[in-house]
Amino acid sequence: MKKDLQGQNWVFVDSVKEAVDLYIMNHAKKSDFAVTQDIGLASTLLAKRVYTISPRGILFEENEIQTALEMRHLTAKARRHGFYGKGPKPFTEKDREKFIKELNMLLSKFKICSRNHN
Repeated sequence: MKKDLQGQNWVFVDSVKEAVDLYIMNHAKKSDFAVTQDIGLASTLLAKRVYTISPRGILFEENEIQTALEMRHLTAKARRHGFYGKGPKPFTEKDREKFIKELNMLLSKFKICSRNHN
């Protein structure tokens, strides 16, 4: 871990596949926040009770993650058979606004909960 001039911590991991995911999974703790579009990582973090949101403002939740994992599996299976979709839609200002709104809502809930537990 290195500190830059502004006092921020930077972590450098290996460039091998999944190195970043493994680092995050091993260091995330209950009540941390994570932003990811990786459904597999989100699923693992949810099991650790980490608040997880996508860059498009979709809050991943325990009761919905299994469906997302199954859809991911089906699309991967289709790709292996030569069926390719259009890919994700371009990231828009509307996506950014939804992310900000959902993150603010999540943070305000967290703030209320932490006040009630102190």
